[in-house]
Amino acid sequence: MSENEKVPAKQKLRAVVDQVYQNAWDAKKRGEPVGWSSSKFPAEIAETLGLAVCYPENQAAAISAKHGGQRMCEHAEAMGFDNDICGYARINIAYAAGYEADEKPMPQPDFVLCCNNICNCMTKWYENLARIHNIPLIMIDVPFNNTVEVSDAQVAYIRGQFDDAIKQLEEISGNKWDEKRFEQVCANSNRTAKAWLKVCSYCQYKPSPFSGFDLFNHMAVVVTARCKVEAAEGFEELAEELEQNVKSGKSTWRYDENHRIMFEGIPCWPQLQALFKPLKEKGINTTAVVYAPAFGFVYNDMDEMMKAYCKAPNSVCLETGVEWREGICKENKVDGILVHYNRSCKPWSGYMPEMQRRFRKDLGVPVVGFDGDQADPRNFSEAQYNTRVEGLFEVMEEFNAKKGGKDNE
Repeated sequence: MSENEKVPAKQKLRAVVDQVYQNAWDAKKRGEPVGWSSSKFPAEIAETLGLAVCYPENQAAAISAKHGGQRMCEHAEAMGFDNDICGYARINIAYAAGYEADEKPMPQPDFVLCCNNICNCMTKWYENLARIHNIPLIMIDVPFNNTVEVSDAQVAYIRGQFDDAIKQLEEISGNKWDEKRFEQVCANSNRTAKAWLKVCSYCQYKPSPFSGFDLFNHMAVVVTARCKVEAAEGFEELAEELEQNVKSGKSTWRYDENHRIMFEGIPCWPQLQALFKPLKEKGINTTAVVYAPAFGFVYNDMDEMMKAYCKAPNSVCLETGVEWREGICKENKVDGILVHYNRSCKPWSGYMPEMQRRFRKDLGVPVVGFDGDQADPRNFSEAQYNTRVEGLFEVMEEFNAKKGGKDNE
């Protein structure tokens, strides 16, 4: 690449993630404490206090994508952890216990940060990490939202834990809380979130300038580095590239766009190629996903920040979940939905049958589901998946014919 040739945003974003892990290794060498954090723990706290943090979910996804997931899951099962437990948890617990993973190594933790807004499996997972290493566990409990709005009582409850987490991490880090530094970190986080959501929004164009699977590739950045200005800059550049793609008619999706679908759920990281193959063969582009924009935390003040961290896909009521998804489907003009019944994520998959019913009723589009797993390849059948995609394609074609073809939509 020549000096005048611009580095693509995706390369810059990949470098941001690499730097997060390098910072952790460097901190470990200096004798500084390094933490492991659940992906939706308020990252602003550790960043303000200058603590290096790694993310087990990101590590587990990377190990799985490089086909090391089954090996690590089997290690955890040999330790006595049931194969019905989340694959991410099994992979990470095995790594914490000393089983090597060259696919994505990271330094062992001196403390762990857990927030159960993802699911309550996180609580037991991180308790086991703390037990294995005999290290502090800093926990923020986020109640399930039974209503659409987050109550003032919930905000106060979470704020109290937030303040307590700051005190604990001040002791661990040896640093004092700096309110001005916190304000800057929050500004960086909001800038990253807004740029990320803008990137996600480009799926609305027909044809789309990219595939929704591209968003899965970029998610590591918004998980591990959303408080860093480099992440915001990278996503802003990516949004600019997508804007140019729209104007020029270019796309990272290099196949026919006969149909547009929502992919519901976390992808099967070990089988990304298997997921993608029948879609490209049928000209089915994924233009809507829920998992990626769910990390776009935007807020203006502390109360809004608490509310933002309450709104993870597994911690909101059914009505909110349906509204999110149907809004994305309408905005991104989908004509079908592919649902991943994820063996590793039972809270997410548990209310999918009702969501499928609602999607069919409210959106009038065909919906099919397939069985899989975000990390353990033993729970995925390529033959079943291909059959379901074929069925979805046939019904979308039938619906399209009844509407008089695409030219008359």
